[in-house]
Amino acid sequence: MYDVLIIGCGVVGAATAFQLSKYQLKTAVLERENDVAMGTTKANSAILHAGYDPRPGTLMAKLNVRGAALAAELCSALDVPREQVGSLVLALSEEDLPKIQELYRRGIANGVPGVQLLSGEEAKAMEPNLAPEVCGALYAPTAAICSPWELCLALAETAVRNGVELHLETAVQGMQQTENGWTVQTNQGDFQAKYVINAAGTDAAAVHDMAAPHAFDIAPSSGQYWLLDKSEGDRVSHVIFQVPSAAGKGVLVAPTVHGNLIVGPDARATGPHDTSVTAAGLAYVQSCARRSVPSIDFRANIRNFAGVRAKSGEDFILQWADDVRGFLDLAGTASPGLTAATAIGEYAVELLQQDGLALQPKENFICARHRVRFKELPPEDRAALVQGNPAYGKVICRCETVTEGEILDALHGPIPPRSLDGVKRRTNAGMGRCQGGFCGPRVAELLHRELGIPLGEVLQDQAGSWLLRRETKGGAAHV
Repeated sequence: MYDVLIIGCGVVGAATAFQLSKYQLKTAVLERENDVAMGTTKANSAILHAGYDPRPGTLMAKLNVRGAALAAELCSALDVPREQVGSLVLALSEEDLPKIQELYRRGIANGVPGVQLLSGEEAKAMEPNLAPEVCGALYAPTAAICSPWELCLALAETAVRNGVELHLETAVQGMQQTENGWTVQTNQGDFQAKYVINAAGTDAAAVHDMAAPHAFDIAPSSGQYWLLDKSEGDRVSHVIFQVPSAAGKGVLVAPTVHGNLIVGPDARATGPHDTSVTAAGLAYVQSCARRSVPSIDFRANIRNFAGVRAKSGEDFILQWADDVRGFLDLAGTASPGLTAATAIGEYAVELLQQDGLALQPKENFICARHRVRFKELPPEDRAALVQGNPAYGKVICRCETVTEGEILDALHGPIPPRSLDGVKRRTNAGMGRCQGGFCGPRVAELLHRELGIPLGEVLQDQAGSWLLRRETKGGAAHV
């Protein structure tokens, strides 16, 4: 019998597991995919929002501001890339000026530090590549960029190191309330728990409906992106937004912590797992972005992708389900869900404690993590590392200068990757200009050698994404 069972290991589920791992509890996380951060968490704008956008008085407003501060602390403690670059919301016409003034008032009401209204000239002095039409801007110095999948992984790894169980490839199929809590049925057997937390992202409504009467809907919204080469990485130095609309925060232009430029997203209604991209959608993103930064060179594109957000209204759904006991929904966590995630985890623990869950802190809680990033080390440190372990002297990914030693660290870490993209999210191997064209086969060999995965079973990412084609001839399988 678990004290708490969390469904879903995106950044909200991972943050909740992290917070619960501080206490002497038996906690487990069920994730249907073969890795953490496989939904919205791995495909988003990678922005830690300052907090001026949510309506004052909402949970979204409160947890955005708290989450931004807490994410800064945890990124430092858990060695997650984060840069506080600040953001600008542009007024591209006189009609936009009242809108950024309203965002400024919201920022003040929400307690966002340092928000300022700028003239067009002041904004263009900060960002020389902005469009000439810019006539004003809202500046938020506390906005930041991060590596969202590594934040999720760091939280999940730390939770595992502190005793939380993570069950991957474990899909929830049904739930029944019992005298002492819940029985959760999965493709890997039944799990018993006193409390169940629903952090299932775009599937949160479906998971809720397994346990309680229908209470909310999730409207999945797909957003498409351009990821440009490092040659475009210094086109802007802040996160550049346009005035938000009913569809969302609009198309942004921003540097990434890996030195690239990200542009997007659009917004279109879609299925909960539809990450397809379209020529029309990408053209729309390109056109919108050039209204902010006309000089972007989209010929430097190295990848297009889409992510699906779990939209549900003007506020997060963080509440106990009606008519049942011990089932907590953490749903509707679209933007600023990444920013608020760490604070949502805190809030979930508060709700559990208020409901009677005894929380006894652990004396030896681990809140530290370190990852070797070979290319960022000074020459003398590189030499010492190679002398101690020659695997750090073998470069596997030339674009990102990722070594075999770094990949081995990931393969033998607390949550080993099971695919090429799993290695990429942990080490950046395959993240560069050639997108794994050079290093992909070498990473596959390491997955085979170190984890015993047959080469014919090595995946690109999710289940079924085999690298090698399977054929059956004469009754025998060939790859």
